[in-house]
Amino acid sequence: MAASLLVLSQSGDSVVEQIQSRIRAEPSAQVGLAYIDLESGDTLFLNADTSFHAASTMKVPVMIELFRRANTRSFRMDQGLLMVNQFASIVDGSPYSLDVGSDSDSTLYRRIGQRVRVDTLLRLMITRSSNFATNTLITLVGADAVTRSMRSLGAQRIQVLRGVEDGKAFEKGMNNTTTARDLAIILRAIEEGKAASPAATREMLAILLAQEFNEKIPAGLPPGTRVAHKTGEITAVSHDAAIIYPTGRKPYVLVVLTRGIADGTRSSKLIADISAIMYAHNVAAAGGLSARVAN
Repeated sequence: MAASLLVLSQSGDSVVEQIQSRIRAEPSAQVGLAYIDLESGDTLFLNADTSFHAASTMKVPVMIELFRRANTRSFRMDQGLLMVNQFASIVDGSPYSLDVGSDSDSTLYRRIGQRVRVDTLLRLMITRSSNFATNTLITLVGADAVTRSMRSLGAQRIQVLRGVEDGKAFEKGMNNTTTARDLAIILRAIEEGKAASPAATREMLAILLAQEFNEKIPAGLPPGTRVAHKTGEITAVSHDAAIIYPTGRKPYVLVVLTRGIADGTRSSKLIADISAIMYAHNVAAAGGLSARVAN
């Protein structure tokens, strides 16, 4: 896993060693990590510019674009969208449908033929990772527009090409991709009120804080720690991208992307363990630590 590694000096060296040791315990694992402490400015990047299948982490960029477009009055958040389980492949425009059995939220399938509010779909897309909500919302704003918005925030490698379950696109390798660094940039922009209007970013944080799948980064934190985050998971790919709020100080951003672990329980445990290591470092850190680059 050769990559540039930004190492925190002094006590940070042991943090890197702990993380690398934990990754080695999963011989097939590939990990991308980005850490930004908004209190001290400390950063740690491990394979942070390596591209991974984005899985459902791409739903955070979609959320940002939705709020931005709603602010221009392209549509209203209380506007109803007709629920139709048919979407067009980006390969040739041919239709495909979503499988309710592969979706982490089934509620919208009972509302096919009805109209559902944009803000309801948005919340289901994040908190329940609804694929049906996601594809409906991408149809509304356009994948290209989502990627352009990410570029404007400084995320240079993340790519949103399509909705989920476009089998023809998957077979051709036309997938949504991201890096740990880009997701960290995006989350920092939300936390600092720069991803959209201050009011919109506060709403984004409230939605991310309501995330229902908490077996990854939150599982490595003390009970009750506030975490605004989005997970992503497909076969042998497991991610979590989070803003963590330790008591009594500014938050930090932690993104952990993994691939190569077929057992979802093991990949979740790896992410949780890395989260625990970074939390212990964060709360123990005294003052700013200087950084140096190692290969």
